Amino acid sequence: MDVIQRIAEELSVKPQQVAAAAALLDDGATVPFIARYRKEVTGGLDDTQLRNLEERLIYLRELNSRRDSILDTIRSQGKLTRELELAILDADTKTLLEDLYLPYKPKRRTKAQIAREAGLEPLADAILDNRNLIPEQVAASYIDAEKGIADVTAALEGARQIIMERISEDAELLTELRERVWNKGILHASVLAGKEAEAVKFKDYFDYSEAINKIPSHRALALFRGRNEDLLSLTLKPAELDQEEHQLCAQFVSQRLQIKDTAKPADAWLAETARFAWKIKLFTRIDMDLNLRLREAAEQEAIRVFASNLRDLMLAAPAGPKATMGLDPGIRTGVKVAVVDATGKLLATETVYPHQPKNQWDQSIAVLAKLIKQHQVQLVSIGNGTASRETDQLVADLMKQHKELYFQKITVSEAGASVYSASELAAKEFPDLDVSLRGAVSIARRLQDPLAELVKIDPKSIGVGQYQHDVNQVQLARMLDTVVEDCVNAVGVDVNTASVALLKQVSGLSSSISENIVAFRDANGPFANRDQLKKVPRLGDKAFEQAAGFLRIMTGDNPLDASAVHPEAYPVVNAILDDTGKSIRDLIGQSQFLRGLNPANYANANFGVPTVSDILQELEKPGRDPRPEFRSVQFKDGVEKITDLEPGMTLDGVVTNVANFGAFVDIGVHQDGLVHISHLADEFVKDPRSVVKTGDMVKVRVLEVDVARQRISLSMRKNVDAGEIIPKEKPQKTVHKPKQQPALQNSMSSAFAKALKK
Repeated sequence: MDVIQRIAEELSVKPQQVAAAAALLDDGATVPFIARYRKEVTGGLDDTQLRNLEERLIYLRELNSRRDSILDTIRSQGKLTRELELAILDADTKTLLEDLYLPYKPKRRTKAQIAREAGLEPLADAILDNRNLIPEQVAASYIDAEKGIADVTAALEGARQIIMERISEDAELLTELRERVWNKGILHASVLAGKEAEAVKFKDYFDYSEAINKIPSHRALALFRGRNEDLLSLTLKPAELDQEEHQLCAQFVSQRLQIKDTAKPADAWLAETARFAWKIKLFTRIDMDLNLRLREAAEQEAIRVFASNLRDLMLAAPAGPKATMGLDPGIRTGVKVAVVDATGKLLATETVYPHQPKNQWDQSIAVLAKLIKQHQVQLVSIGNGTASRETDQLVADLMKQHKELYFQKITVSEAGASVYSASELAAKEFPDLDVSLRGAVSIARRLQDPLAELVKIDPKSIGVGQYQHDVNQVQLARMLDTVVEDCVNAVGVDVNTASVALLKQVSGLSSSISENIVAFRDANGPFANRDQLKKVPRLGDKAFEQAAGFLRIMTGDNPLDASAVHPEAYPVVNAILDDTGKSIRDLIGQSQFLRGLNPANYANANFGVPTVSDILQELEKPGRDPRPEFRSVQFKDGVEKITDLEPGMTLDGVVTNVANFGAFVDIGVHQDGLVHISHLADEFVKDPRSVVKTGDMVKVRVLEVDVARQRISLSMRKNVDAGEIIPKEKPQKTVHKPKQQPALQNSMSSAFAKALKK
């Protein structure tokens, strides 16, 4: 099937839409640009559809490239039959493609290959073709000491190796058995002898069994991590009743060899060969394949969870352009202080020592009060790391002692701040500033605008994933990069204040072009209109087309430059102005009037009704921010460490991470608590993200506190008793009653009825 047609069927859209989107992507257009400004071309495909389309396009093109390479290799061997070629052309997954290629793939010298070189292939064919032959009698004529065939046993063993290799390379049989074990298989984990103490973090998996196709991603990754650390042993069984299923699968292989219960002389020998082929060749391969399948599925889910959490974090509500003080808490090293103005420009830094051993509480309050008054600080952003609650109390005392100062204190996540502090980007931005103080700057700025600050940090360092270091790092990086790109372009960027790190995430802009924009801005002053961007070195027509709609000029010559209306569509706005007799400033923000206009009246060959509708919506609230309104959580006074917690307490908190098994919530005690999925709501919850997302303010009740293990169990249910036990992650063992062994099925696929040919 054609790639375009296949993707169209998968996405339930028209092939023309897929072809148009693929052409735009191939031409260098980004998903945000296509989704926003090329709706007529793609028939209105949204950003989610386009991301899926892009991913499948890459996969299927890679599949086709591999397919062509395999066909060329087999053709060069002179072994490409028409039947094999059609099977390869029909293969719709990389796994099936590699199964078909397996018999022709260059491999190390095997026992079967050695047997062929010794001339034993005719013996294997003779036994397969005529079951009335007695294997021992036929094998006697193949004894040849010079070829290493010392006796009948050696000859038959060589023939068996040849047949076993053929069976293990049978793509249809391998696919059938692989799916059978995937649907019936049980994965068992156990702790390695003598490593119980070392493996305590994997205690839930010391004696664990679960259907392999039911294991959630977080448990799968925990199992693989335990195995990789040489603490756990993993064993795949084809079914709960292990031996019974082994026998049945061996009988399936026998069917493939057309062994029937006719008591022909060769049948017993071939049945034993089928059993060996299953246990030694096929199941070994299937065991490896299904572990890989489980791992890949778990990694994909973990990457999806990480990406969702990152999106929520980056699109968190900004506090806005207000003078802000950032506090990076510390005990012995002191609290690092940085004050930035409304645009994020650094104004002042300081270090105070309110905590042990110096205990300069009053002096610290005096210093902070002076800075707040001097720079008219409106917000105080406190990092949530070590000494966060103690520092929060310091600021609370400051507010009591200096009631003339009007500001708000907020605790923010400082995840990744230390990474930014030591980065090349931070060193370039603040070459003369101590590394520790750079972290305070980041904490202040991320309150003003989380998105603008978080783009400076490697997404993998932000820490909102599960088992993020255990997944494919290339796939993770690619997914997180797309999340950052989507978030930045969804919000838009003020070209006159944005950093290089933020600008380079805009559709069509590279790092070098972003650096040129900042350099041009520094040399010539703020941009007055979007047309001036064309004067930036290396920002050509293509880059301008991609980027212009996402770049905002807030106080420029043309009000449209502060909106998401693309410059190419300004003629549409002019037509509306001519038709209504209004000026642009009179038209913007007039919701009732704009909603009364018919988009079809202003559509033309270049801009259809969807684009005109978008323009009218944008004129209602130009440059509107899709992020929610800013709110902050206030942690409970007197609850500052885990030992202050008691079952039954009701607390306010903020969601810091969402996993498939629940949500982690910061309640202000330096250790996040877990709201298990069963306690997110009174009703059944399948996906935690349907209830909460990263950054949400929530009210929780304390269920359990394990100080020794630093674990806090929380609940968001309305009807819950303190002390109620949270379900353990370790699933209950399933006990199966012995089943009667089924008879061999005559309804096997027709392929299983064919004779095995060389």
